[in-house]
Order: sequence, then C-alpha cells, then structure tokens
Amino acid sequence: MIIAVDFDGTIVEHRYPAIGREIPFAMDTLKLLAQERHQLILWTVREGRLLDEAVEFCRSRGLEFYAVNSNYPEELDTHRTFSRKLQADLFIDDRNLGGLPDWGVIYRMIHDKLTFEEVYGSKSLQAEAVAQQPRRGWLRRLLKG
Repeated sequence: MIIAVDFDGTIVEHRYPAIGREIPFAMDTLKLLAQERHQLILWTVREGRLLDEAVEFCRSRGLEFYAVNSNYPEELDTHRTFSRKLQADLFIDDRNLGGLPDWGVIYRMIHDKLTFEEVYGSKSLQAEAVAQQPRRGWLRRLLKG
C-alpha cells in the first residue's frame, strides 16, 4: 500500500513550529509498516527548514520515507507545476473524522486488512473504549441514568 502520514499531531504531538514529543508507538509502527514493504510518504504542511527538521527527526529514529510531500522521491519542489495532492491508498492523519486511532489499532487495521467497522464494531474494543472514558461521579450517574 501507499500510505501518506501526517507529522504534527500524528507522529509527534502538536507543537508547531517546534517538534513535539513523539506519540507512543508511532515510529515503531511506521518502521514495521515500512519493513512490510508499504511505501510511506510524509505528508505535512511543513516546508523548507521546518520540513527538513521533521524529516531529520524521523531519520534519526530510523524511519525513512519513500517520498516527502510528493508521490515520488524524484519530484522536486522547485517551480512546482504539479498538484501537491497525493495518490495514496491510505492517509493517516490526526484530522481524520473520528480522530487518530491508537497506533496499535492502526497497525492492526493495515496488517490484517480490517475496516473501521470491523475493528470498532467488535465488542472487546467497544468495552475497552468505554473503560477508558472518565467515570462520572455517583450523583451525575444517578441524574443522567
């Protein structure tokens, strides 16, 4: 698969223009996907020095992208005459409808070729999601039913 991956808020916490802390398991999951021969494209609004810093951040942790903000590594950003819209099989971005799933769930969906409904429709994951919700106080539970 060709997988486009956002940087800020997806691989690292939002601290733009600084680089935030790495989101747990993001690098490990992406490196595993690359080892499984998926083509990873870094897809970010960062440009120039800020983009170089993001690429180096990933490279220093052992993650190399097939391409950056383009479909192919040989596409150059100088005198851009082509669309920056990517052709990818999958986009991983914290701005997805429903937010960014846990990186373990992301890996499971890609590796096992599962749909969103297959993953989130399972009773075990529903129970896990409910268990992670903050508990309301006894009075609120009583009043809200």
